[in-house]
Amino acid sequence: MTTDLSFPPLMWGEEVKGDALGHAARRATLGCDAGLVAYALGPNEVEAALVFAPELPLAKAMIMLPLRGVGFQNALGAIAPPEVAVHLEWSGGIRVNGASCGSLAAMASTTDAQAVPGWLVVGVRIPLIPDRDDMGEVPDRTVLYAEGCADVQPPHLVEAFARHTLNSITRWESDGAAALHAEWRGLAHGVGEVVEQSDMSGTFLGVDEDFGMLLRTDDNETHLIPLTTLLEYVT
Repeated sequence: MTTDLSFPPLMWGEEVKGDALGHAARRATLGCDAGLVAYALGPNEVEAALVFAPELPLAKAMIMLPLRGVGFQNALGAIAPPEVAVHLEWSGGIRVNGASCGSLAAMASTTDAQAVPGWLVVGVRIPLIPDRDDMGEVPDRTVLYAEGCADVQPPHLVEAFARHTLNSITRWESDGAAALHAEWRGLAHGVGEVVEQSDMSGTFLGVDEDFGMLLRTDDNETHLIPLTTLLEYVT
């Protein structure tokens, strides 16, 4: 049995049993149009992945990863209780009320940062209820329904995610990246803290214009880690 959802103009959905990100990447490889939302409404988690057809080099097109993060925060903020706080890790992690709760991920048709990819897919996975008995014993992890969101229905979350992502894309196209940077900074987790990324440890200073991580290591060197390092894999 499929669940019919309502999507904004230029988007349409395909329900899958699981691995929405992989399904969307396979459909993109076969030549589907941009705007496909692959979604999986599992018993323990919800997944949704959107296909893009960028007209920018991959290094700049990867801005869709933080943009989708902002879209998710806006979506959950619209349908969850107002006290639920969402923050975004640079590496794609999502935090709800301070604890890890799902993640964003991206795939593309190329790893060449200067090439325009034939397609880019960005997906989100959010755990709803614990999938194992010891979930409560795992530090720094939570699930959506444990954070006051028991009334949030997965279909409504996917629909809201699509709508708010489209709103974020529209603002980015009309106003440029400055507004997205400002909104993302207000949601960013870990800025000013010591983090580990790409086999390096250092202080997370912020991001450059393409959302690459600026990492200051103990030797006072500042390293730029591009968003392309976060690509899951290329099909």
